Amino acid sequence: MPCERKPMRYGHSEGHTDVCFDDAGKYIVTCGSDGDVRIWESLDDDDPKSINVGEKVYSLALKNGKLVTAASNNTVQIHTFPEGDPDGILTRFTTNATHITYNRSGSRVAAGSSDFMVKVVEMYDSSQQKTLRGHTAPILSVTFDPKDEFLASASCDGSVAVWKIEEQTQVTSWPLLQKSNDVINAKSLCRLAWQPKLLAVPVETTVQLYQRDSWAQVGTLSDDLGTQAINVVAWSPCGKFLAAGSIGGLLTVWDVESKLCVERQKHEKGYTVCGLAWHPSGGQIAYTDTEGCLGVLDGLSSSSSSSSTTASSTTTKVSLWSYMKTPASYDDLFDDDDDRPMDEGISEGARSPAKNPGDEDDDDDLIPATGRARNRSAFLDDENSLDTGSLKQGLDKFVDDDDAGSAIVPPAAVAAPLRPVYDGPMPTPPQKAFQPGSTPAHLMHRFMMWNSVGIVRGYNDDQDNAIDVEFHDTAVHHAMHLTNSLGHTVADLSQEAVLLACPGTDELASKLQCLHFSSWDTNKEWMVDLPKGEDVQALCLGQGWAAAATSALILRLFSIGGVQRELFSLPGPVVCIAGHGEQLLVVYHRGTGFDGEQALGVQLLQFGQKRRQVIHGEPLPLSRKSHLSWLGFTAEGTPCFIDSEGVVRLLNRSLGNMWTPVCNTRDNCKGKSDHYWMVGVHENPQQLRCIPCKGSRYPPTLPRPAVAVLPFKLPLCQTTTEKGQMEEQYWRSVLLHNHYGFLSSSGYEIDEEGQSQAQKEQQELLMKMFALSCKLEREFRSVELAELMTQNVVTLAIRYASRSHRMALAQRLSDLALEKANQLQGEEPQEEEEEEPLQYTRRNTGSGLGRSGSAGGQNRVTNVLDSMMSSSKKPTALLSSSGSTGKLNKTPFLKPLAPRPKTKVQHNSVYVRHKSGFQLWLEDNRRIILADNPDLEETDVIKEAIGRFRTLSADDRLTWTERAKGQSGDVADMKKRKRGEEESRGDKNGQSEADETSAKKKKPVDTSAKLSAFAFNKN
Repeated sequence: MPCERKPMRYGHSEGHTDVCFDDAGKYIVTCGSDGDVRIWESLDDDDPKSINVGEKVYSLALKNGKLVTAASNNTVQIHTFPEGDPDGILTRFTTNATHITYNRSGSRVAAGSSDFMVKVVEMYDSSQQKTLRGHTAPILSVTFDPKDEFLASASCDGSVAVWKIEEQTQVTSWPLLQKSNDVINAKSLCRLAWQPKLLAVPVETTVQLYQRDSWAQVGTLSDDLGTQAINVVAWSPCGKFLAAGSIGGLLTVWDVESKLCVERQKHEKGYTVCGLAWHPSGGQIAYTDTEGCLGVLDGLSSSSSSSSTTASSTTTKVSLWSYMKTPASYDDLFDDDDDRPMDEGISEGARSPAKNPGDEDDDDDLIPATGRARNRSAFLDDENSLDTGSLKQGLDKFVDDDDAGSAIVPPAAVAAPLRPVYDGPMPTPPQKAFQPGSTPAHLMHRFMMWNSVGIVRGYNDDQDNAIDVEFHDTAVHHAMHLTNSLGHTVADLSQEAVLLACPGTDELASKLQCLHFSSWDTNKEWMVDLPKGEDVQALCLGQGWAAAATSALILRLFSIGGVQRELFSLPGPVVCIAGHGEQLLVVYHRGTGFDGEQALGVQLLQFGQKRRQVIHGEPLPLSRKSHLSWLGFTAEGTPCFIDSEGVVRLLNRSLGNMWTPVCNTRDNCKGKSDHYWMVGVHENPQQLRCIPCKGSRYPPTLPRPAVAVLPFKLPLCQTTTEKGQMEEQYWRSVLLHNHYGFLSSSGYEIDEEGQSQAQKEQQELLMKMFALSCKLEREFRSVELAELMTQNVVTLAIRYASRSHRMALAQRLSDLALEKANQLQGEEPQEEEEEEPLQYTRRNTGSGLGRSGSAGGQNRVTNVLDSMMSSSKKPTALLSSSGSTGKLNKTPFLKPLAPRPKTKVQHNSVYVRHKSGFQLWLEDNRRIILADNPDLEETDVIKEAIGRFRTLSADDRLTWTERAKGQSGDVADMKKRKRGEEESRGDKNGQSEADETSAKKKKPVDTSAKLSAFAFNKN
């Protein structure tokens, strides 16, 4: 049957076009200079689906449901297929990408650009890229070696080059083409094509064939009727036929083995053919021209097969048995290109039962013209029997001994596979080491670090190889421009220094360089060479120290001045590290993940006077089938991280160092391919500082990206209801204010006003939830909420319950209030805590507080720890007398705290607690209560007194409270006057009594206060 050329269809506007089939051959996909990608179900499809991907589309490729396009905005984009939803940006160039192609498995994409570069990008992780440099003009086309070892490229510089992908080196190059300065001026697009053994290169009006490995020319295909240059070539799925489209519109198909033209068709209008693709079954060829039209050649299977048989000098008929007896023929039958399902790509004619399998004249029909194994589904019924070894070993079970015939045994006679097939979970490629806050290293212009201190940019192009350092607060340091002569690839920035590192080479060792700009001496730079073969993979800066994790599974610590400190081995390959103050966070591979999961472990180390390991290598919880995207600390010093699914997790120290999800950035993204790139996290105010990236996972350096602020939101249930919203707000407030306890226990000054405001908000939320539970008749739930309240708020809850006529609830709340009062019997009253100049520690909460030493703060504080200082455990007098020793212990940014007072007992002194208003009222009214209820015990008397005291008006209660305060003030003034009189007389007994009285006071008198009092009395 002759080949049928179907009438062409208008698809795109005038200009360059490209075409391909999907994996199953169900759709034809085209693109054009109008910026659209159209998906055709067939040539007769009157309403093809259209996807706009840019201003112009130069090339497209489709595999595994991922459509990759080269658009005019200098990007290679990914869309889902056939939905057409954007799925991110695969890579970027400085100019337009001219051609893209998949490898056979669909795991890699190669792209050539007008900036003379070829990039090979991994689909599962676009940051894993290899750049092939060597061409001196724009790239015309690229193609993968079917074995994924080599890549061929054609360029406007006139050369066709072959590259070894892993080594990124050029293997060979042939000067075959006419030179030009741009793709639009090139005489031919020179679309290369590769089958397992041969590379086809269109040169003028011929196609030259080069042998793989030897790179020798082994043949030339030509057609006497072809008078114009060939533009594009494509191999058939079986690898036996080669199709070519020329500038003059001539379509030619050759049988490569016989080198004869088996099919020849002319474009109906003679336009240039610029796109060509074979149907996966081999029965069709789709082609596009420079006028935006789409055409199809149909019926190639029968035509090519019969033409090849007629043209050859032999008339030997091919049978299935002859293919199986001959190893070479067997390899041709099951070529390496067959990676599709068994019954895929079978033409309807081949499936037709009208053929008589016993007829020798139809033996050729057992083998489609594509060379594809229709026979697999014919004599292999077991899906697991797909390996060629089992086929060869069991041929006698499938085929008759008669060489002349090729009768096929029914599926019931098929035996089980001879070797087991693993069908379990597959290992996940381990995540490569990265620096949090940086963009991929393959970019010429990239962010090497963006954090709360500043920005480090790296430039690596033909004009400059440099590093720019910019500070958010210019008061820290002015901007710096550094020449990157060593090729630094990782960096970190703090308020003390800039830390840089470069990988090692065959001649030079890996280097760690530090610019200590906060140093007070003139030598502000130091550098360390790592041992041979050991490269820095991750680094970070802390308060007075630097750390570097290397490829030798070693973590090395340095002082900020360059002194080598401890080093220790890591349990696995490092992923990233982060530092803050005296904390170091390390994430590493603790094993091999499966089914897309990463098996990561985390360690948290605490430096300072008490060195300890807080987290001992526990697994790092990630979202399903995700990887780590960012690791760091909040401005308040709480470890946190974000994974590739956009989930932010914060360390919950109050829950045994567990990780709590606090936000999902994907909830704020508008499109599937949009992401947020993390910059910093703040707990007070509650902010996630991110950069929105449209269609990408990371931002470009120019124009300068804008920072967006996202809110925290815990993933609690039913957050659309009023109850769920208040619960989320309460527990978020509790979680994000845990840092007060950590900072206080570590000896840092804290914002008492912020802490009291947070506690006030939490109690207000509890009271609102209590009221809501009462309205919903949930009294048990109300008591549960009251257990979280303070004693004062429980009093309000009792009043609310009483007014709501819920006496049973009010009685239970009264019992709860009594329990809380008994718990506070050994603590000072809350009213006096607020009045005293120094706050005391409440042991039941475990959060000791110290009042800030300075009233004013800096106008701009990047991190909370930047304006803090670890409190000294020595007395004030010792600090003042230690001289230079005390100065050595200071850090550049943190201020010393005053020593904390003891809570109750200091040496031999006795703690005196003044009476509260309720206690004074009880003393006056105890006799009346006992007269009314003579049988009451002491606890019942207190209960009755609490109930009666609450029945008093607010003014009466306030009067008793003021009376209690006034009484304590009068006593203090009287004792102070008495002490002054005794000191003036010089009476020793009086002096000792004054000392005893002063010891009873809660505020310790330091040395300077004693001296000032002495000077006043003397005068």
